[in-house]
Amino acid sequence: QVQLVESGGGLVQAGGSLRLSCVVSGSIFSVNARAWYRQAPGKQRELVAVISSGGSTNYADSVKGRFTISRDNAKNTVYLQMNNLKPEDTAVYYCNVQLFRDVIVSYWGQGTQVTVSS
Repeated sequence: QVQLVESGGGLVQAGGSLRLSCVVSGSIFSVNARAWYRQAPGKQRELVAVISSGGSTNYADSVKGRFTISRDNAKNTVYLQMNNLKPEDTAVYYCNVQLFRDVIVSYWGQGTQVTVSS
């Protein structure tokens, strides 16, 4: 079993910053990637940032240059540093970890709300 718990969301003004954290626990063996997704009201869930097991990163164009994904393997924690937040960043943010089994299996956190006021 694998459990992901997000924290760090909240209400901020446009231009502000937040750092989201995701603590991963359980039977974690072979990690393919760790990622952050978000889902705004009325919209599909979208990939925001991903970090591979080797440490390479990719970002959605809408957040590139403003958000940074990182990890601390010793703490089993994934972070998303969010700078220069915009109202369009308002969404529920979900942590995701992809593990190698016989196939790649995704595990999800419960989500944390980020609201950016204008």
